[in-house]
Formats: sequence, structure tokens, C-alpha cells
Amino acid sequence: MALKHKGVEYEFIDEDLANKSPLLLQHNPVHKKVPVLLHNGKPIAESVVILEYIDETWKTNPIFPKHPYEKAMARFWAKFIDEKCNPAIWQIIWSREKEREKAIEEAIVHLKTLENELKDKKFFVGETIGVVDIVANSIGFWLGVIQEATGIELVTKERFPILSNWIDEYVSCSVIKENLPPRDKLLAAFKSRFNAPAWKY
Repeated sequence: MALKHKGVEYEFIDEDLANKSPLLLQHNPVHKKVPVLLHNGKPIAESVVILEYIDETWKTNPIFPKHPYEKAMARFWAKFIDEKCNPAIWQIIWSREKEREKAIEEAIVHLKTLENELKDKKFFVGETIGVVDIVANSIGFWLGVIQEATGIELVTKERFPILSNWIDEYVSCSVIKENLPPRDKLLAAFKSRFNAPAWKY
């Protein structure tokens, strides 16, 4: 999304995480996971690190604010989403039924904190898509798929009006829409995992 936003041409290589390729293991031997950006033959791993590298390498359409304080705040909220919101959301689908209620409560607390940060802004850093919005893709897109797969209503217009408006704006952006994975495939995969007998009790 960041590369597309900046008009940078790239090659996308799909990765089967159940059968990791030698290319992935070679270029990310520490974490052995995606994403990895290869630029001039050199690998950069970890999402926010990659986003910062992209912003510093290609100056057009910046995704980080220029002002040091605003940039620090963007890093802070990106880290909050990565370390608090995302684990809580994934816990809902990976946890067994009796543990799920606690996971939902935790996710709601973190999402309320995030909504308070949005306030009256269109996007997290202002009027255009930025690094925090891109990092929040798990909320902007994936969460809707998870909710449909599980039947759990986490983000609704009644509970999270500001966050719901942000999601509508986010998925309507052409740069975002063009780079989202096929929804039907994700939905089928999540439904399969959520309905597995081992996750019922």
C-alpha cells in the first residue's frame, strides 16, 4: 500500500506460510515471516521498519509526518496497534470459546483508546492516508472478515461510530482497495479455523 501510494513499481511475491520458501528463509532468517522488502538486493523485515524505510527512500507522498513530535506520535500509535490491538483481535479467533469473552473485552478496551485518538480526523494523521492507517489495516479490513467468520460483532456504528467512519473512508481509498487480499478466500479460511472442533470448547 505504501509503495502504491508513492507510485513505486514493485513485484509482489505471494508466500505460503505453511510451506515457507527458501527465498523467505534466506532473507528473513531471524523471524522467518512476512513481510520482507527486497530493495537493491538487500532485505528489510518487520512492517513498521519497512514503512519507515519506504518513506525515507521515496520522498513523494510521505506517509510519516515531517514534524519530529508528530512523527514520534505516529510511531507510537503504529506500535500501539501492532502490540495491543492486533494481538487482542487475533486472540478472538484463535482462542477457544470459553476464553473468547475475555479476548473480546480486551479488544474493546484497546479499540476505544484508538477511537479516542481519531477524534474528528478523517485519518489518523490528518486528511490523507498515513503510516498509522496502513498499520491499522487489520482493523480497517481484516476485522470485518473476522467478524463475519465468527458472528461476533466487535466494531459496530453504535459502539464505535468514529472508528466505523474511519473504516468506511479507509476501504474506499483507491490505493487501499487495489491492494486488499481476496475477501472470499480469507473468509473461507477464517470460518474453517473458527468452526474447527478443537476451538469450540
